[in-house]
Amino acid sequence: MPNSKSLLPVFAFALSLVVHPACRAAADLPPPVVAAALTRGEIPLDATGIYVQQVDSNAPLIAFNAAKPLNPASTMKLITTDAALDLLGPAYTWKTQAYTTGTLDGDVLNGDLIIKGSGDPSLVTENLWLFLRRIRDDGIREIHGNLVLDRSAFAPVPYDPAQFDGDPIKPYNAGPDALLLNYKAFALHFVPHAKAGRVDVSIDPPAAGWRVTPPRLEGGPCLDWEAALRPAPAADGIAFDGSFSAVCGDKTLYVQPYLTDDTAYFGMVFRALWSELGGSLDGTVTDGTAPPDGQPVAEWQSPPLAEVIRHINKYSNNVMARQVLLTIAEETNGGVPATTAQGAATVRNWLAAESIDTTPLVIDNGAGLSREARVSAALMGRMLLAAFRSPAMPELMSSLPLVAEDGTMRKRLIDDGVAGRAHVKTGSLQDVRAIAGYVLAASGKRYVVVCIINHPNAPAGQAAEDALLQWVYEHG
Repeated sequence: MPNSKSLLPVFAFALSLVVHPACRAAADLPPPVVAAALTRGEIPLDATGIYVQQVDSNAPLIAFNAAKPLNPASTMKLITTDAALDLLGPAYTWKTQAYTTGTLDGDVLNGDLIIKGSGDPSLVTENLWLFLRRIRDDGIREIHGNLVLDRSAFAPVPYDPAQFDGDPIKPYNAGPDALLLNYKAFALHFVPHAKAGRVDVSIDPPAAGWRVTPPRLEGGPCLDWEAALRPAPAADGIAFDGSFSAVCGDKTLYVQPYLTDDTAYFGMVFRALWSELGGSLDGTVTDGTAPPDGQPVAEWQSPPLAEVIRHINKYSNNVMARQVLLTIAEETNGGVPATTAQGAATVRNWLAAESIDTTPLVIDNGAGLSREARVSAALMGRMLLAAFRSPAMPELMSSLPLVAEDGTMRKRLIDDGVAGRAHVKTGSLQDVRAIAGYVLAASGKRYVVVCIINHPNAPAGQAAEDALLQWVYEHG
């Protein structure tokens, strides 16, 4: 029989797992239900960073491995959007402006139409149509000149949409653009016609000159229909060398036309919409800058920042987050063409001004779609604590997915007590799972909760994240 003294460490460890949470030291292991979930997922504890603190407390309840720099995946968007709310204000809007050169003879413009962007993340087809409608209402129908696109708000930098994961056709790999339109994506709608033996493919938004060659129709089972399409993109369209099963029914595929440059993409959509409005364009579509003597024609104003960040955080829109980081740079650096490095430096200084240690922080695009981005659970948690005390707290919190209700958390914890009582941003990459946000516990106390897992088995860590959220709800 072992010596009774040798059992003391084991007994002390077991006791540490069952004592009341308020009595635990912040350096303790995660709650037992969380540790057990990590064990089942074969995720070592040292691959996980956890930070939990009541918003009215001066010390964390749990700070396990909290100083370790980890890849936060899309929870990085919380830092970008919170900085934007504080530095730009919830009511901040982006403006897209139209100017003309030359003369207007009746409804004929003998000159150029210039469209100047400011980085609006939310300029979609419907908004562009309304903007062009205003230009038409100003009396312009025929443009005997060029369409000039001024995207000088952002510094031109090389961008490789294949760099992250080698899949450039995916819309999440779109790069930033001061005249970003429709997230630079197309929605391709597939409609099989079995009797006619064909597949019809329509494109949204419409794009003049961008051609689609449909796949062949087959009668087999509908399995991995996207892979079966075998897309072959080109600069002026896309062909599908594979097949589409008739039993799949109507389907929609979202693609980024990565071989079509940003100028050409905007120009193709412009020509289609302008033609629908009864207009014509004789010249080419080219990049340039608005001249000082250009005649203002129309202006489109985006929804306010508070509304924009709801789309970013609830649905984890990467290119919109990139746009916001560059806008921070453009607005806080004297209006010079913005770079992500400037935006990252501004955010770092903003955090430091909040007395938050930025040593673990690496920001490369503000969206978290990165292998290099780093943040610690403690940094994220302290930022969320500072955000809770800020005037823009309601805007930030309401932008986060509501557990079991919407966004990227709509299918999680549906039958648990924490459902509907936590606003949580998720993050997911290969080898990464993360959550960060706020939990309203059953006690009525609100807590900041952060959990970041970096490990090849990270996908199995979702159970541990969910267990942590439910534990905080029950025991906080």
